[in-house]
Amino acid sequence: MKNMKPQAKEGAERTRRTIVKLLKHNGSMDALQLANELGVTAMAVRQHLYNLQEQGLVTFTEEPRTMGRPAKMWALTSEANRLFPDGYADLTISLIESMKEAFGEEGLDKLLEIRDRKLVMEYQGKVPTNLSLKEKLLTFAEARTAEGYMAEVIENADGSFCFVERHCPICEAAKACSRLCKNELDMFRSIIGDGVEITRDEYILKGDNRCVYWIKPEESSV
Repeated sequence: MKNMKPQAKEGAERTRRTIVKLLKHNGSMDALQLANELGVTAMAVRQHLYNLQEQGLVTFTEEPRTMGRPAKMWALTSEANRLFPDGYADLTISLIESMKEAFGEEGLDKLLEIRDRKLVMEYQGKVPTNLSLKEKLLTFAEARTAEGYMAEVIENADGSFCFVERHCPICEAAKACSRLCKNELDMFRSIIGDGVEITRDEYILKGDNRCVYWIKPEESSV
């Protein structure tokens, strides 16, 4: 790899970046699944995966198969988070600690309340109230994606929706101050409006690979 020509090296780096994005978007995948997505051989994918493993960016678990050897299911490590937007984590954490020291816990709570109100107002300005539920969610997802959340809307057969965020650009800051995200459900309700039931099924801060919000129209509003 060290003696690769610049053009080939650039192509390899591009392929590895694509692998990282696929694992971020889809979760655990084996080499054959990745190869099918990339249009290359599984052997070529394994070479890239081992390179990423050496960098500490991916790891694998073995999944039993009915025939043959267990399959290696590859996933990103926490170290790979640095490849995605982090919302200036170090600066944010430093500011949170400084606010605690200057204003105390009560003062920090008040500042976060102001921050939440402003955030809701910004989103409400981007998501018109006259849109359908699906249109609201898609517009909201577009706004969140622009901020680094990698948001996606999945429509379910029963008329409900999943609002999926595959990355959290404020994750490190939220670990230092969980109150940054404690009002997320209330924020979603303020943006989407009345007549829906919203629950959070998966949560990055609890160790899941993504945040998933289930959004279901209430019976009376269907």
